[in-house]
Amino acid sequence: MQPNEKWVIISRPGDYNELGKRYGVSPVLARIMKNRGVSGDEEALEYLSSEPGRLSDEKYSGFNLPDMDRAVEIIREKISGGKSIRIVGDYDIDGVTAIFILLKGLKKAGAKVDHRIPHRIRDGYGLNKNIIEEAREAGIDTIITCDNGIAALEEVSLAKEYGMTMVITDHHEVPFDLVSGERRELLPPADAIVDPKREGCSYPCKQICGAYVAYKFICCLFDSMGIAAEEYGEFLEIAAFATIGDVMPLIQENRILVREGLKKLESTLNPGLRALISLNQLQGKTLTPYHVGFILGPCLNAAGRLGEADDALELLLSENEEEAHSRAVILKEMNDSRKSLTEKGVMEALRLADTPEYRKDSVLVILLEDAHESIAGIVAGKVRERTGKPVFILTPGETFDETPCLKGSGRSIDAYHMFEEMSAVQDVFIRFGGHALAAGLSLPKEKLGEFRERINRNSSLRDEDLVIKLKIDMELPLSYVNMSLIEELKMLEPFGTGNEKPVFAARDVEIKDLSILGKSANVLKGRINDGSVFFECIYFGSDAPEIKEFIEKSGNRSFKIVYSPEINEFRGKRSIQIVLNGIK
Repeated sequence: MQPNEKWVIISRPGDYNELGKRYGVSPVLARIMKNRGVSGDEEALEYLSSEPGRLSDEKYSGFNLPDMDRAVEIIREKISGGKSIRIVGDYDIDGVTAIFILLKGLKKAGAKVDHRIPHRIRDGYGLNKNIIEEAREAGIDTIITCDNGIAALEEVSLAKEYGMTMVITDHHEVPFDLVSGERRELLPPADAIVDPKREGCSYPCKQICGAYVAYKFICCLFDSMGIAAEEYGEFLEIAAFATIGDVMPLIQENRILVREGLKKLESTLNPGLRALISLNQLQGKTLTPYHVGFILGPCLNAAGRLGEADDALELLLSENEEEAHSRAVILKEMNDSRKSLTEKGVMEALRLADTPEYRKDSVLVILLEDAHESIAGIVAGKVRERTGKPVFILTPGETFDETPCLKGSGRSIDAYHMFEEMSAVQDVFIRFGGHALAAGLSLPKEKLGEFRERINRNSSLRDEDLVIKLKIDMELPLSYVNMSLIEELKMLEPFGTGNEKPVFAARDVEIKDLSILGKSANVLKGRINDGSVFFECIYFGSDAPEIKEFIEKSGNRSFKIVYSPEINEFRGKRSIQIVLNGIK
């Protein structure tokens, strides 16, 4: 709970009784659906439908993506001609899973294929000239990228000079120039560019991850070659895993994908994923986006952050339980180490953000001299959560053309399109890329001050944009909470970015019998009542001791709360539990 937090009830006018009748749900659920942007009977039907077949709707065909037909045609020709193909991905969870899908898929299709994952420190993000030179020396005929390539103009141009065929599959924003006030896309000179962010793309869900673009490519390739759909079925759970791990919004197609992918993941046949699930004591449990986003996914990401991303890929490629377990142990140990480094980085970044030098900035540009560059994105995200500001975290990088450089990551807020703002000052960067809410960058160290000054000078953020907003679906007294309501809310799962768990507000609530739990003292448990009903309540957060002290010092007064209801199952007994998100 942040001191500058503002509670905002989402206001979407409508007759929720009538909507509830039309959709066959309660008025409460109808309002939540409206809050999630659901409008119209067809959209409501898709939102409430549990039919996995909706992923096969014609509108979601991969052939609706730009250049998909051309990319499939090229790769089919290369396979039939026995040409050597190299996949170039990225070192994060989205890139590694995309490589896995392309590598296994292309091998099933009979391709002569290998892969190359850039090293975070030695290579940096995506394609670079060394990777192109390596491919040339190895006699590679065709490079296909995944989760990168859309911004690699120089690198693709070099590959074309060498006579290589270039196929780009990506999901990032397309670089652009402003010509007479109008945006002009800067596309690399590749033979095919499959990216939903391209201008004029008619694909209905633009916010899909790189691994899902790769999955779509394999689906289209197999369909065109007459390979049975069952042959790419194993990749669905991997694409869902990446969608959660790369923090894609769980709307439209993504929501269906994640729902179906999580079901498959619970009984996955992939030895590596089975080992990772078991090692984290999640076997036999109903998996949610939380488990992937905060427990399993970070283990895959840790390889690219602290070691070699190939370790994560090899886990997914493991063919037996013993090999998979050994690789899973290594990744979990890396992730545990990453957590410690992250905590130190966050503390230092927050200390700097609270100094007079930085307080005035609406966009935080912070250099952490002693931090490992691999944690920059995680630190940026946590500092953004605590400050409500867009954040760039930079760390010392390698020398570029004899110039000391910085590398880093940015995480943004809804009111600030990070990629477009960076595009306006792109002359300070050596490289940059990303989208509205996240970005990666490198720049000469001497340009740090200029970057910070210009990015803040250009910012049109207002004070109200920087207030941390806790969005509330509606005011709902505790007396309305029952098992039926909670079960009905499950119709809206899976919850995650873009389809957040429903949040309610209640007044005149008493909170009693508080105790601190957890070895990190980050769980607060007690009892809650509004004079008519009593429930157990729980709060999760490092400030749990402070919250307990605040409540106890307030005497017997009642509080306003923000909460989510859930069913707690313990030793076979089911009871209602109120998860507290805010107290005033």
